[in-house]
Amino acid sequence: MELSKRLYTVASAVSPGCRVADIGTDHGYIPIYLVKNKYAPRAFAMDVNQGPLERAREHIQEEGLTSQIETRLSNGLLQLEPEEVDAVVIAGMGGSLICRILETSPEFLQTGKELILQPQSEWFKVRHLLHRRGYSIKKEWFLEEEGKYYVVIKGCPLPEGETERYEDEFSYVYGKLLLDERNPVLLAYMQKECAKKESILAQMKAQTEEKETEDNPADAIRKEKRGRRMGELEEEIKNCRAYIHGADS
Repeated sequence: MELSKRLYTVASAVSPGCRVADIGTDHGYIPIYLVKNKYAPRAFAMDVNQGPLERAREHIQEEGLTSQIETRLSNGLLQLEPEEVDAVVIAGMGGSLICRILETSPEFLQTGKELILQPQSEWFKVRHLLHRRGYSIKKEWFLEEEGKYYVVIKGCPLPEGETERYEDEFSYVYGKLLLDERNPVLLAYMQKECAKKESILAQMKAQTEEKETEDNPADAIRKEKRGRRMGELEEEIKNCRAYIHGADS
């Protein structure tokens, strides 16, 4: 069984020796890889849907790992106890959903489990959650596979009383660790995102406002919203271009 680049990066982020739970396991590839290669002594393959869980169970049986990998039908972490694992993997879900899963089971945050998170969107929400909940973002990976970009975030609990925060929202959006290391894949992604935002901004500026009048409350509200969004885009583009220029120099 060969993992995709994305799944291999996720699996490699787990600290060796951890008992791990894979939430939204789908085919069960991550638990199988970790246990088969002796990176994890025990694992839980968990999913909210019966179909994917059956596929995972079949793959686990094929690999002869049923004594070390347990499958559980579970909405998020609800069917797992914190003392059963040392690390939690949640990959391939939106950032909001990952945050909701963790907030719904706060005992896993309170007991300081290692978190390996791979949000498909809204990366900034996941980074904010980790800091808000007393975690340090220890490492991040950024990769491209088949034309899509992925981020993998490793969170570890901070000692009691310590906090970690980023100075600006830009660092939460793109990841301070990735920005500091001048990650080349992130740079390519940012260049594409910047061009996309510039195109959107140009289209917004080109939109006709002939039918809008200040006397019409609805038109005035729309104009205000568009102006606010254009200002946000201009700020995002400015910050993005400044970073790209600094990385190239």
